Amino acid sequence: MGLDIYAGTLTRYYSHNWKTVVQQWAEENGYTFHKITPDGEQVSDEEEMTPEEIQADIESWRDQLLAAISQQEHPWPENNEKPYYTDKPDWDAFGAMLLVAACNTYGELVPPSVEKDWDFMEHPAILRLVEDQEQVWSLFYGATWWLPLADSFMFQGPLPNGSQAIIGTVGALRKELEKLNQLAWQADEETILRWDKTEGYPVDGTVGPGGQYSPEAISEHTQYSTESLAKFAFSILWQAMKFAEEQQVPVLLDY
Repeated sequence: MGLDIYAGTLTRYYSHNWKTVVQQWAEENGYTFHKITPDGEQVSDEEEMTPEEIQADIESWRDQLLAAISQQEHPWPENNEKPYYTDKPDWDAFGAMLLVAACNTYGELVPPSVEKDWDFMEHPAILRLVEDQEQVWSLFYGATWWLPLADSFMFQGPLPNGSQAIIGTVGALRKELEKLNQLAWQADEETILRWDKTEGYPVDGTVGPGGQYSPEAISEHTQYSTESLAKFAFSILWQAMKFAEEQQVPVLLDY
């Protein structure tokens, strides 16, 4: 089960009117792509609801939620046409980013590498920050959505499909990413924006048309550089956060 980051309208997300970077690469290079759920079922492209019906339901959910949690008078716009941002850090890199944040919070050395498919939520440094009542990070409290609100807070609430989730705000995500950058790297934005291309997973394979590796060309390495993965995931989340601020759309973890 991989991890993608999506920043865009919820109407577009639930209408499946967006493509992950792997889907985009597959289509550009003539491959067939099928998205598989965690239980092994193939995701169907058929929708029972029209985009218009989905938008109406999303707007109703949004308005009720904002009435309960925020004084914001102008809700974010919902439609099926606004642009979106997406990229794929996967869980190993996302966990490496949390590990760098936790180690730097407590003045501990960052482990030089992490294992492929490691269970980052069992790492002592990450568990310490999760349980620290004086530290409040939506990234460590299990938030999977960040709504386009400037105020910094998080809460547990219902998603449009009825399930419960920890929901943060884009304002909170910005503060947490700025804090992590200050703790670990003190990098300027130009540098941060390069990390999704200069850092990340080691890759093997032939460079294809356009000078890009296949997303499936990640090598069979069993260990990765912690710092490199962390910077890679950080860059993706930073770009999603910036896009969400500019477009006034939510940020989601898609898995």
